[in-house]
Amino acid sequence: MKFTVDNIKELKTISITIITLSDRASKGVYKDLSGPQIKSMIETYFVDKKWNFNIKTEIIPDNANMLKDILIKAKKTETDIIITTGGTGIGPKDITPDIVKPLLDKEIPGIMELIRVKYGMNIPNAVLSRGVAGIIGKSQIYTLPGSVKAVKDYMKQILKTLEHLIYMQLGLDVHKKHN
Repeated sequence: MKFTVDNIKELKTISITIITLSDRASKGVYKDLSGPQIKSMIETYFVDKKWNFNIKTEIIPDNANMLKDILIKAKKTETDIIITTGGTGIGPKDITPDIVKPLLDKEIPGIMELIRVKYGMNIPNAVLSRGVAGIIGKSQIYTLPGSVKAVKDYMKQILKTLEHLIYMQLGLDVHKKHN
């Protein structure tokens, strides 16, 4: 059956992978808080939208090969949404954008630029985030910082465009509905 704007929420289950990059959280030195924050916000979003979804979470060390392997697998399985948290700064172990960017088929710079500018006005360090957003195969990907506050700020902006981007990725023309 073909997806339409009217039947998509009944027929399509959105698959989401959340990846936390943290040496310490992956070793159990401390509990991951940013991954669960993303999960909570995504769950609330899709429940409110009455959309079927499933979420897979992973916690890995700051390891380029592990991240790349997970992203390639997500691309092959056509995961709809991938969100990473951690590794977007300028430290020596901050590798997330460096691994993600070469895998992008299409970059969506506007969302991350907006977030950096909007939150950088009050929190100057926000502009140091190198987070990227884009499309890998049929998967949307967003790379978020590792702090819970940053995750909340980023997700507030990402969620504003998420449904439209899902429709676009599935080839559904929803532009007429917004006129």
